[in-house]
Amino acid sequence: MYPPKHHQDYSIENIKEVAKAYPFSVLVSAEGQTSFITHAPLIFQGEKLVGHIDKNNPHTKLLKDNYPITAIFQGPQTYISPSIYTTKQLPTWNYIIAHATGVVRQINDPNTTKKSIVTMTEFLENPDQKFILDLNDPRMDRLVPYIHCFEIEVQNWEGKFKLSQDKTPADINNAKQELIKNNQKSVADFVNNLFEKHF
Repeated sequence: MYPPKHHQDYSIENIKEVAKAYPFSVLVSAEGQTSFITHAPLIFQGEKLVGHIDKNNPHTKLLKDNYPITAIFQGPQTYISPSIYTTKQLPTWNYIIAHATGVVRQINDPNTTKKSIVTMTEFLENPDQKFILDLNDPRMDRLVPYIHCFEIEVQNWEGKFKLSQDKTPADINNAKQELIKNNQKSVADFVNNLFEKHF
């Protein structure tokens, strides 16, 4: 991602925290002039990222053989109105983004695939795990043939945390509160409206 440098986060651990807190990623690959974009959760297994998608997804042909890939993790983001600042400013947009670039390999072993699904379920159920997925559940054996499991060896992490760092301490705090408030409100409003239209 491009500068300005004051919007970059150079702590790999900080950047990884975005991926852990917001694991639903955007996977991006390219073959010639064609882009392949898939949304899927990814979790850490050691330093690698592991995920699964439907075997019929055309993207699977690029999710193997050390093919280049980028995974994008989007954290909170919002419009920032100049009205919240104590100083004169222009409108802007604040956000937290992490990019993981590397190479991807297919996981072919059915048992390893099943174990990775169990591990992902445990991670996503935390911190108050209410459901435990049984590795020996016969439904898992029926599911695995339809799953494309893969792991990403991350070669580079990039983090862009645009948080009004170039403003006064009071304005930085106001922008922080706006980021929190707007994300909570916008999610609730959007989901409620969507359900009203569809149900």
